[in-house]
Amino acid sequence: MSDEPTLELNPDKTALYRVVAALLSGLSRLLFRPSVIGRENIPLTGPVLIAPIHRSNVDFVFTLFISPRKVFFMAKDGLFHQRWFGHLLANLGAFPVHRGAATDRESMRAALAVLGQGQALVLFPEGTRKAGRDVEPLTDGAMFIAARTGATVVPVGIGGSDRAMGKSDWLPRPTKIRIVIGRPIAPPVSEGRVSRTLISEKTEELRRELERVYHQSLDGR
Repeated sequence: MSDEPTLELNPDKTALYRVVAALLSGLSRLLFRPSVIGRENIPLTGPVLIAPIHRSNVDFVFTLFISPRKVFFMAKDGLFHQRWFGHLLANLGAFPVHRGAATDRESMRAALAVLGQGQALVLFPEGTRKAGRDVEPLTDGAMFIAARTGATVVPVGIGGSDRAMGKSDWLPRPTKIRIVIGRPIAPPVSEGRVSRTLISEKTEELRRELERVYHQSLDGR
């Protein structure tokens, strides 16, 4: 863990960020011809938690160009084992999440720091890649973080990414991708401490809206 690069909360797009993002964007446009609906639903200022559906390893690529803002995101810790690749990911705004840990305090602190500085964070609310059209009950993690930081939560449906790169695929294949960005969801708030009940209610609201935009991205309506 000591070899992992330190996350720099720089809201500006560095030269390396712009180059890599442009390369990934250009490659994705060539392979996937992505269309984006609802881009205006992502606030241009203030803390925002972008919550996409997760059906493929290529999902994170599409979060780089759905908003003009620089985005930060969690990535599984195994991707940081190669030092050069870990530093590249860190320059793109990534920080590691250690799956399987009962409480990953480091990634939680990083997420809170990103949103606490009024920036944009990509967090997959399903936690890991899932399959199928339906969105199963979510953990309360996304809404818990939103409650702590006051971040707006924006669900994102990405239709076709599982065909572009399935769980057992090593390389992506050309496939049309359709991205639908849902309405912003206000964070859980209360006069005192936000209750678990309220967080759970907001989590279910997120689940329903995420499923709606995912179906829309699949069906083309």
